[in-house]
Amino acid sequence: MSLVVMKFGGTSVVNTERIMRVAQRLIALKEVGSGVVAVVSAMGDVTDELVAMAEEISPYPPEREMDMLLATGEQVTIALLAMAIHSLGHQAISFTGPQVGIVTDSGHTKAKIREVRAERVRAALDQGLIVIVAGFQGVTEDGHITTLGRGGSDTTAIAVAAGIGAEVCEIYSDVDGVYTADPRIVPSARRIDVVSYEEMLEMAATGARVLQLRAVEFARNHGVAIHCRSSFEDTPGTIVKEADESMEQAIISGVTHDISEAKITIRDVPDRPGVAASVFGTLADANANVDMIIQNVSESGTTDISFTVPKEDLARAKKATEKVVLELGARRWSLDESVAKVSLIGAGMKTHPGVAAQMFRALADAGVNLDMIATSSIRISCVISAAEVERAVRALHSSFGLDSEEISAEASPACGEGADGGVG
Repeated sequence: MSLVVMKFGGTSVVNTERIMRVAQRLIALKEVGSGVVAVVSAMGDVTDELVAMAEEISPYPPEREMDMLLATGEQVTIALLAMAIHSLGHQAISFTGPQVGIVTDSGHTKAKIREVRAERVRAALDQGLIVIVAGFQGVTEDGHITTLGRGGSDTTAIAVAAGIGAEVCEIYSDVDGVYTADPRIVPSARRIDVVSYEEMLEMAATGARVLQLRAVEFARNHGVAIHCRSSFEDTPGTIVKEADESMEQAIISGVTHDISEAKITIRDVPDRPGVAASVFGTLADANANVDMIIQNVSESGTTDISFTVPKEDLARAKKATEKVVLELGARRWSLDESVAKVSLIGAGMKTHPGVAAQMFRALADAGVNLDMIATSSIRISCVISAAEVERAVRALHSSFGLDSEEISAEASPACGEGADGGVG
């Protein structure tokens, strides 16, 4: 029996009508002989509504209690979906994350999966049941409910797929795959048929909303192929898998952008060994993720350190920064929430010189000023003003020939994607 894990996001289960459609889709796959597991998110904006209610009670609610609250959203969906399948004459069973053995660390609100004990899922499949699993949640070894962070249902689905040895993990949302840019900003953006884990990791890390970063990492580490598809169309989407020769033709695969980060700058930090370790160790202890980092050249024994953090971690990051500024005797610190990150992604840039030069030239011609720059072997990212991000994305998409039907070396003469909205 082939095994398929299908994950459905919030827009796919936003109301009972759409839940019935998902039920029909699961039944159709079961009837052709597959073992079917569905992983679902909370309905529509339920998670955001729960967060808003918590913030009405307290600006800094205890993270353990936030997990207890947010985990309830998915439990509503799994029960309704199981009821829908039963109403259509088929058998299903719903499980929470803890019930199917999603064991995590104790990092409340963005826990990491340590183990998947999938025996209960396998047993239900052996009984011929359609299995419905709540995404986004798990449990610590000592029994505390945890959640996996935004997009965590993707990670749940891929972890379950790896745990039961499924052939593929299909991720359903309101878009039909990964695009060369956010189609809402670049109408000529095209869907990518196949993308490597490596490129998808960079896309997810720089603003892509199609897949959660940790989900792609989990898939790569466990060899799970991902198929990103539309909940509303029965057409192929984007396959994410290990790179092969047929995937090495494109120099640039896509342009991503991210407006969900803020920049913090600490002024006049003493320039001595161990200072950076102290700054970023304090942020790590506060469970605040740090993305891009720049340290200026020392002048008169002091230096400035700038870094970006997700806005969802900003409260923790501000507290940690205030603490470290006092401990180090730095002069002051500042916060800029009006920044954005625009990135160029492509495995082909490893073997084609001039990509950075073309990127900076295109941004300069568009009148976009650069604040910070960071690179990897297949990515170049720039921090810019949030007000300029759409202009920057369009300029880069056009400059690198991503509007054309074929993305190749010839499409880039100088070289020799929003939530649920493509890459941006």
